Amino acid sequence: MSLEVLPPVAPEVLADAVEQLSARLRKKLDAAIAGCAEHAVPSTGGSVDVRFGEDAVVTLTPGASGAVTAPGQAVCTCLLAPRCLHRAAVLGAAPIADADTLPVTAEPPADGAEAVGGSAAEPPAAAAAAPPSGVGTGPSVAPAAATDAAASGLGPAQVRAATVLWEAAAEALSAGVTAGGAVVQAELLRAAHTVRLAGLPRAEAAALRVVRGLRAARERGQGQRLGDLTSSFRELLAGAAGLASGSAGHGAAGSARRAYEEGGSLRVFGLCREPVLSATGYGGVATHLVSADGSCYSVSDVRPGGPGRARGAGSASVALGGGVLDHAGLARGGLRIVGATVSADGRLGAGRGVRATPLPGVDWSEEPAAALFSRPVREAMADALDGGPQEPGGQSEAPLLGCDVEVVGAAGEYLMVRVAGDGPLLRLRPAHPHPELPHAASLRRIAEHPGLALRVLGRPDLDRAATLRPLAVGPVPAAPYTLRLPEEWLGRADLGYDRLQGSHFPPGATAPDVPGPVTAGPDPLADAPLWRVRRLLESGVAGGRRAVAEAGRGADAAGLVAPLRRAGFGGAADLTEALTAEADRRPRDVFGRLTDASADGYARAWLAASVHLAAAERSLVAASWS
Repeated sequence: MSLEVLPPVAPEVLADAVEQLSARLRKKLDAAIAGCAEHAVPSTGGSVDVRFGEDAVVTLTPGASGAVTAPGQAVCTCLLAPRCLHRAAVLGAAPIADADTLPVTAEPPADGAEAVGGSAAEPPAAAAAAPPSGVGTGPSVAPAAATDAAASGLGPAQVRAATVLWEAAAEALSAGVTAGGAVVQAELLRAAHTVRLAGLPRAEAAALRVVRGLRAARERGQGQRLGDLTSSFRELLAGAAGLASGSAGHGAAGSARRAYEEGGSLRVFGLCREPVLSATGYGGVATHLVSADGSCYSVSDVRPGGPGRARGAGSASVALGGGVLDHAGLARGGLRIVGATVSADGRLGAGRGVRATPLPGVDWSEEPAAALFSRPVREAMADALDGGPQEPGGQSEAPLLGCDVEVVGAAGEYLMVRVAGDGPLLRLRPAHPHPELPHAASLRRIAEHPGLALRVLGRPDLDRAATLRPLAVGPVPAAPYTLRLPEEWLGRADLGYDRLQGSHFPPGATAPDVPGPVTAGPDPLADAPLWRVRRLLESGVAGGRRAVAEAGRGADAAGLVAPLRRAGFGGAADLTEALTAEADRRPRDVFGRLTDASADGYARAWLAASVHLAAAERSLVAASWS
């Protein structure tokens, strides 16, 4: 039976169930989780039953939100219930509920501190421990951190809650995927709930991403990359460290719901549609727009569902000002919006006072769309990299980037193109590689026409050298060898929805004077010895602290650090040595017996190396666009 039968579960419900287990039952929990999903069957009234032999049946009954949000919604018929292995196993096998589907249960803080993004509740007594030391070589946090935090917009209760999250995240990192089973995950989920009550939804979301990543890695999920889980750990630890130290600004807390502000009257014009697929089972579409002053906006329709939902949403009605257009029409049309509401990331809201009337669309060669393609790519990419998160642990989405290119040909997984005017050689990768979406097929067809002049709109990949993920393509004005699209497409093809056919290309296989064999060209990220640091950090996420310690012993240590120093990466070498030394630290008690080392110092050393690596790699990415 698929895990999709099981309803999502609130983090605190699972954490409470695991906490009630005895030490003996906790050791059996991971094995029980692995075997219970196949017995899940739908029951009456929207409930789900999971049978364990003849004497035990666990029933999950989700509430109005579709999630199990209270302990009483998960019951077992065995004699040990609710402190039984059956109930905890079923809850552990169910997906984790998204934060925005859970009810807001925060209470006013006991110490009178004001919360950011919601009221804060007093965390457990254990949260009163001192916050972690500063990341890297920075100073330790003074006991007066709570007082300093109040000046930056964070309350003492929030600082203590962030400290609890830091400690749980450090333990999870020290354990790694191999030892990061249900018990470790439950501690992270409890800490996530604590920061939720304290009004720190961004920290909660980061913790949930790590838990989902640990689950997918342990289940060897096809969509899980170890590099993604490594990035999630970096974001969680960096965000928790900043909040717990009191040095994070007001915006680091985030908000439980996307906040919309009045935007007045707007005239916006469609650019393209982008399918949306999330790892948590959501699908839909985002239509990108540009206003008369060049500002970018979007209208999205994302709901539970997979690739089928993403495909169908591309032609669904736009829920904005009366639904006068569908997303396909809006992507090539325009709107005059009165009473617009806009979020901080440019999403247009659909409040009751919003009114919209359709406008004729504009071609990419007309203003205001043309401005996106006239800017030098190096300048646009520099702004994209500089526009990343200002607070530790924040997340950013690369802005749209447009350019005119000439197709070179296919090279492995990439479509190689050169930016017009002797620009850099770029790698194009499918924005969504899912086989049910046409991105990859369209790029393969384009690769059959070397020399083709192409206008591309997409998102730069901030983690890869000179790589662009195209969302839409169009012909280059006045170019003799370029696309020939239908007039109703208004000069562009949405690669997630429009399928390029042979008639859309000019006659002839190639343009005249096309160069010979195609190569991907140099890759500064792959050629730099920084990959050794990346592999060390990822091995720590996979195998935990022990794996990092093993990599830093004997001849392996010299082979790890020496190439970094020879290449001029002295800072990376120093941080790598510090990480391996801390991972292998084996403290002893007063009687000389080995004791478990604290996860705090190891997490700080890992985070320092990870943050340094991310900054170095971004510098190399920026240079590859010149």
